[in-house]
Amino acid sequence: MTIVRHHGGWVILVSIIIGYLLTVLPLPAEAEQLRPDWSALIIIYWVLALPQRVGVGVAWLVGLFQDALVGTLLGAHALAFALVAYLTLKLHQRIRVFPLWQQALSVLVLLLLIRLLLYWINGLIGRPAADWVFWTPALIGTLFWPVVFVFLREIRRRYRVQ
Repeated sequence: MTIVRHHGGWVILVSIIIGYLLTVLPLPAEAEQLRPDWSALIIIYWVLALPQRVGVGVAWLVGLFQDALVGTLLGAHALAFALVAYLTLKLHQRIRVFPLWQQALSVLVLLLLIRLLLYWINGLIGRPAADWVFWTPALIGTLFWPVVFVFLREIRRRYRVQ
């Protein structure tokens, strides 16, 4: 039996906390609706990079804290993040070999799925329908994906996160 030692769990935790900080960072009112879903981008990266360590359970916890942080219905982001983590786990071997621009398109689909689930949940609880600006964080997040990917990959390599 081989014992596998994991290193750098604190790096994963710190990156998630930084994602939370970027989520609550004050922005001008016009830019508030354009903020990408940093926590989702970070979860997608870690599920792609370390599927044996970061999975559906971690994504659900991150989503639950995200709900508490931004004041949405408790469990909305948790459900969305868990579903996206599951799909990412199922497809991680394919997505990892894509060039960065094709990865960004895959991330766009995953971020749009998160937005669709949040839109559906808001409809179920009787919140008014959102306008087109509701969907822009997915597009902005797709534009940020190459930066997030390269930055977190360098951090993962520097601190030998396994």
